[in-house]
Amino acid sequence: MERETIGIKLLRGDPRKAIVKLSIPMMLAMLVQTIYNLADGIWVAGLGPYALAAIGLFFPVFMVIISLAAGIGVGASSVVSQKIGERDKEGADTAASVSILLSIVIGFLSIAVILPFISDILSFAGAQGETLRLALEYSVILVYFIPLIMFNNVANGVFRGEGDAKRAMVAITIGSLLNIGLDPVFIYVFGMGVRGAAYATVVSIAVSSLLIAYWMFFKKDTYVSFRLKWDGEILKRILKIGIPASLAQASMSVAIYVLNVFAVRAGGDYGVAVFTSAWRVINFGTVPLIGMAMAVTSVTGAAFGERNGEKLETAHLYAVKLGFFVGLAVMFTILIFAPYIARLFTYSQEGEKLYSDLVKALRILSLFLPGVPFGMFTSSMFQGVGQGLKSLIVTIMRTVIMQVVFSWLFVFVLRIGLVGVWWGIVLGNATSAFITFNWGRFTVKHLKRNFQKNIV
Repeated sequence: MERETIGIKLLRGDPRKAIVKLSIPMMLAMLVQTIYNLADGIWVAGLGPYALAAIGLFFPVFMVIISLAAGIGVGASSVVSQKIGERDKEGADTAASVSILLSIVIGFLSIAVILPFISDILSFAGAQGETLRLALEYSVILVYFIPLIMFNNVANGVFRGEGDAKRAMVAITIGSLLNIGLDPVFIYVFGMGVRGAAYATVVSIAVSSLLIAYWMFFKKDTYVSFRLKWDGEILKRILKIGIPASLAQASMSVAIYVLNVFAVRAGGDYGVAVFTSAWRVINFGTVPLIGMAMAVTSVTGAAFGERNGEKLETAHLYAVKLGFFVGLAVMFTILIFAPYIARLFTYSQEGEKLYSDLVKALRILSLFLPGVPFGMFTSSMFQGVGQGLKSLIVTIMRTVIMQVVFSWLFVFVLRIGLVGVWWGIVLGNATSAFITFNWGRFTVKHLKRNFQKNIV
């Protein structure tokens, strides 16, 4: 029997209300998580530029790991919400169960694939000497805990898929707050340095995962029910969305990896330290937008399952309009407070050398934010309606093609230095956002026509 929870009623109701109500908990969760990322960088900055550069060089690799988990989570979220729209409870249960099992299997396989090559990957990115040593100390610890990272991300995707954003918020918030508290203890009190930052991360993820496991497998008050069941057709649907979503996430990591290389070539270790610090702040600015994007996938997925074109179009356009104004507000905030934000990352004696370049990077990169919803939310809508390949294409266009090509042009052809990386990111994003949004509008109109003709 289907138990209609608050989340289920929300997904089947007004899409505008669903976007807002599902976005707020995820915004708060992403806010706390990003505060942790900023705090992590600030605590490590006290160890000096080499330590800051070390975690910055591993960050794109870590994001590839996260992208695998996030991709499966997106696939699970989309298929679960579609099944809810179709009023297929058993299908939603199966989608959740398959995605959890898949995440654990991929987690252990990832250790075997990544661990033997981590030194070569970091070296190729430009790490050497002391920076390479510190990067290896930090990264090897995290690689061993990939299965937990996978489970944590995918389970939260299942919660979002059934409209239970509050539970996902609690799990993410507890893990992030614990991480913030453990960082200074492990790094400085225990004297572990960058290894302490890694241990703080894995302990917090373990605690969060235990809480999720309690909800799912012991308390059993979620909409979906979990059991050891494998369904090839459901697996295909998850992977059809999840693999492109993983590749899209990974492409962003590849782009950051390449941009790190550009920053090293343009400004050495100090250049990548500036980029790492500035990008953490910009990521912080995208927090409300990422929260909304997660809601877009669930709400458009439910509308697609219902075959309701009006709800699908309303969810997409409303989210983009709201996101644009949010991005604009964050942009002005960073523009105004850039000098004060930069001080948080340059309080050490060595870090002082980064200050002026970091202020400039923050002000230029903040221009990136208002255009984000046009591309990001359209990509989320593509995932919601099961068109994962389109989401992959537009993400690759934005990151690997537009941002990298524009940055390469400014740094290596026009030779305007480190600032060329920042302008390349901004202009690349603006160009791709325009193309993506218009493609999304065409897709939604096409689906509306098909729904009216009863074509799946």
